Amino acid sequence: MEQIEEACVNCGFFQIENHGIPLELLSRAMDLYKTFFACSDEDKLLVSPKPGGTVPPAGYLKSPQHSDEKNEHLLILNASSGVNKNPPQFKQVLEEVISHFTKLGMLLESMISECLGLPHNTLAKFNDDRSWDFLIGLHYFPATEAEDNGKSAHEDGNCITFVYQDEVGGLQVQKDGQWIPIAPSKDKLVANIGDVIQVLSNNKFKSATHRVVRPKGKSRYSCAFFYNLQGDKWVEPLPQFTKEIGESAKYKGFFYKEYVQLRARKWTHPPSRPEDLIHITHYSISN
Repeated sequence: MEQIEEACVNCGFFQIENHGIPLELLSRAMDLYKTFFACSDEDKLLVSPKPGGTVPPAGYLKSPQHSDEKNEHLLILNASSGVNKNPPQFKQVLEEVISHFTKLGMLLESMISECLGLPHNTLAKFNDDRSWDFLIGLHYFPATEAEDNGKSAHEDGNCITFVYQDEVGGLQVQKDGQWIPIAPSKDKLVANIGDVIQVLSNNKFKSATHRVVRPKGKSRYSCAFFYNLQGDKWVEPLPQFTKEIGESAKYKGFFYKEYVQLRARKWTHPPSRPEDLIHITHYSISN
């Protein structure tokens, strides 16, 4: 508990051993993602996001040609049945992975709630709808001599993210102005807290700034589970970190789906300048 609290205060990133998700299941999921991404573009586009669908868009997306991020991904919602049947058992395996990640998310959420000194089950009661969670598989193309950006520096907009990366590596977290590589491990998960926890705690806990650097000569694969919040939830600093201790709120309140929609534009319309990306600072209050 002390190690988790220290990590959440300092950089919002940590690794988990003994997480309870069968390693053979994670390995199977990664193999199936690799098989899927090896399919023709025509086959992958059969599961493209539907117009007017979910936010962020569920299905297959490839980064646009002009984007400085070179990757492709497949996103499925917790309640989604939109995964195609190629490769076989894909849907069944991913649904099993989601089930395990959901349980782990609930456990870690309760631990974070305790680390924050909140009354028992505060976060669980606040975040009791799993319909906005999603699992995403990612394929990063090999770096070139000219560029190696896989995912630009960013923070996650959700509550908690879990990442399982292959042996290639490339994930980095920012701490004290330095980029620290997260060494890949086949039996560990990377966990980080997102903007929702940072806002609820009024900056007591830090949403992790991280990025992915693509290696030369190799593709990189990973999968991530986003433990989110239901879209109609109102997010603002909790009274335990503001009026109850005489502190000013550092953020104005917002509906979670409003923030997700602002951020989701980067999936379909990547800005030409990194500074145009929406961050949680969009809701900051200057005291």
